[in-house]
Amino acid sequence: MKTLFAVFAALILALTSQSAFAQAGGQFFDPVSRSWVQFGPTYGGPSNKSPIRRKMVKYTGPYAPGTIIIDTSERRLYHVRPDGKAMKYGVGVGREGFQWAGTHRITRKAEWPGWTPPPQMRARERAKGRILPAHMPGGPNNPMGARALYIGSTLYRIHGTTEPWTIGSAVSSGCIRMANNDVKHLYKHATIGSKVVVKR
Repeated sequence: MKTLFAVFAALILALTSQSAFAQAGGQFFDPVSRSWVQFGPTYGGPSNKSPIRRKMVKYTGPYAPGTIIIDTSERRLYHVRPDGKAMKYGVGVGREGFQWAGTHRITRKAEWPGWTPPPQMRARERAKGRILPAHMPGGPNNPMGARALYIGSTLYRIHGTTEPWTIGSAVSSGCIRMANNDVKHLYKHATIGSKVVVKR
């Protein structure tokens, strides 16, 4: 019984304090495989590799090659390739109250993008006592990470992160978050005009 309580307590701590686990070089709970995944130096340091490894999978769905499909319940992104295949990546998605769905196109791509938090985000964070900058130039400490793909005319992006341990979680304000290594990989293969399908 004590062991069960310890496991339960560790799970609660992980879900409420993922950054503490990450800074300690601990583990990440993947809700899809329902297993703990080791992360840290093995994955290339704090801002590079995802704890969920990308892989090529079979694809038999209705979308054409080049389409980006984001399954927010699975917390995975599929980039459809030719010959019935797709590259599958782990992603972070919108937290409770920030989920969305729709079909758009990639309208812009940027390397080391700057970050301009929307006014509503700045207001939310100010209410919590956290002051966000009006703009933050791109770079390794920028929460947008190494690359960004802009989704239609929305405020949402597919972008990198400085917190790769959050991949596989519902943590963002609606953006689709990828580890820097993965977003760089997608960036090389995705084009402006590519269809983006976000499913809930």
